[in-house]
Amino acid sequence: MLKPSLQLKLGQSLTMTPQLQQAIRLLQLPALELQAHIRELLESNVMLEAVEETEPTGIFEAIQSPAEREAPTPQREAAQVDVEIVANNWSSGTAGPADAPWSPDDDERQEEYADHAGPSLQEHLLAQLEVADLDARRLAIARAIVDAIDDNGYLIEPVDEIAATLRPDVECDDAEVLAVLATVQALDPAGVGARSVGECITLQLNQLDPDTPGRATALEIAARHLDTLAKNELALLRRELRVTDEELAEALALVRTCQPRPGSAVSGGSPEYVVPDVFVRRTERGWSVEINPSTLPRVRLNQGYASLLGRNSSHATLRAQLQEARWLLKSLEIRNDTLLKVARAIVERQSEFLELGDEHMRPMILKDIAAAIEMHESTISRITSGKYMHTPRGVFELRYFFSSHVGGGDAGETSSTAIRAKIRKLIRDEDPAAPLSDSRIAELLSAEGIPVARRTVAKYREAMRIAPSNERRRAAGR
Repeated sequence: MLKPSLQLKLGQSLTMTPQLQQAIRLLQLPALELQAHIRELLESNVMLEAVEETEPTGIFEAIQSPAEREAPTPQREAAQVDVEIVANNWSSGTAGPADAPWSPDDDERQEEYADHAGPSLQEHLLAQLEVADLDARRLAIARAIVDAIDDNGYLIEPVDEIAATLRPDVECDDAEVLAVLATVQALDPAGVGARSVGECITLQLNQLDPDTPGRATALEIAARHLDTLAKNELALLRRELRVTDEELAEALALVRTCQPRPGSAVSGGSPEYVVPDVFVRRTERGWSVEINPSTLPRVRLNQGYASLLGRNSSHATLRAQLQEARWLLKSLEIRNDTLLKVARAIVERQSEFLELGDEHMRPMILKDIAAAIEMHESTISRITSGKYMHTPRGVFELRYFFSSHVGGGDAGETSSTAIRAKIRKLIRDEDPAAPLSDSRIAELLSAEGIPVARRTVAKYREAMRIAPSNERRRAAGR
């Protein structure tokens, strides 16, 4: 029979303290979300104050190129002396007290971007109907038709169902709905309100001058021969239409100028903004890595309130806010130091990519960066999530620089990004009359010391949305 007893044991465990939880959360916050979080804390914690815009907040650090790292000792020492590090004043807790408490009406407010989202397709059509010469009855029918048009510009509901939705307010038959549909189809963009691709192309072709060369043949293709055209059976299409090669070419040129999705010309989506967290530039000493000053939180400890609190033993709430403010500043310092270390380690390993392009991307995983800066992989995963780097080759998410590898061969391990770039280059430089097959591309890569299977080439090609060799040959023969 078991009896209760008391035992003492020694052990070690990791406890998620509030400080650690806050540091982990700030690590993975993107720049815009971090600034929104800081603004909320400035409103709720009197121990924090905003830093003036004129005060320096940047962090700058230069790293050496591989050639400089391999240079003789005196040259390397000179390069190290030239490294410039701007003081990290945003986290300073020794600044004087603020003259006035921070308020949302101060100049330190976050810059707001204007919403340049355009009207939706439905709004665009309704605006045209408002100025059209339609009576109340026909306008109601036209609005019902517009509601049945999808974002691509196609009418997705049958005419009889549109008539049924108008009852009992408006009693109309299918013929009246079709008459109003013709009015809607005359609106901008051309081809809107079509019920099929053929009708969409026909509506656009009807807006051309009747004397346009190839227009009649193009209308016949849109009405009866789109399937034959889709299969690229041009010889059969020429026989069915009974036209010459020149007449067929003129008609196909007109068909290809038509927009199969007219609704896409009217964009109602709002733009998405990407704020780079890190800037990478080429300097005389090598590559420089700089944290974007605009993303650095402009906040510090309010020494005025902190000094007053130090002479008073009460006010437990204010003491808790003081401790919270200190934890926040320490967590922000850890976040920016970690981001700078990770960005520097990435640039050191991917300097050839920055100089020469995608074909020179080195294989790299989170473990490589974690080992280089002596941190855990989970920390690297958090700090690279949702962070962007501005380079001379464009803006990339930090995760873009991490890619799998294909091992073996004379060239050693090769990044999957580099393999995609090589495949893209081979296809771009191929003979259009004799495009390279996946097997041939695999052979050419193997000759360069990159052993890649045919199915791997096919997978990468499909991921880049490149057509197979037989379709590329047909496209070249058109």
